[in-house]
Amino acid sequence: MRLTTKGRYAVTAVLDLAIHQGQGPIALADIARRQGISLSYLEQLFAKLRRQRLVCSVRGPGGGYNLARETDEIKVAEIIAAVDEHVDATKCGGAGDCYNDGPCLTHDLWLDLSHSIYEYLNKISLKDLVERRGQPTDAEQTRIGQEPVMARSKAQPSQLPASA
Repeated sequence: MRLTTKGRYAVTAVLDLAIHQGQGPIALADIARRQGISLSYLEQLFAKLRRQRLVCSVRGPGGGYNLARETDEIKVAEIIAAVDEHVDATKCGGAGDCYNDGPCLTHDLWLDLSHSIYEYLNKISLKDLVERRGQPTDAEQTRIGQEPVMARSKAQPSQLPASA
């Protein structure tokens, strides 16, 4: 995968902003402190996020950043793309020249995986992440003997024919 810390940090920082939304503009120094991300790195990321109209800045004393849209309107894939990240499982960056100037044997498999990951991330909004954050994890629920909050689909083993 080619999702680097740039994409991860951007999602983390924007999620932090979403969690603290409604408290006035949020200073990048506060996000940096809470999330353990370099302030200068956050400044670079937020410049890109601002250009893509995901966040807006407020200048002056008490200034900082706010989300530019509602949390249910901002998708994780959009945040990752805003900081010039790509979720790509192919060796060739999707160009199809991974083997002797043509596609390798598994090119379509990795390309399909890349598309599936993008589609998955494009279905998840900041609102979903904020709401999920307040719920116990599966491991926490197992310890207290409850059913998981978010039911995970379990893949069923494929049925082999009797002659196999």
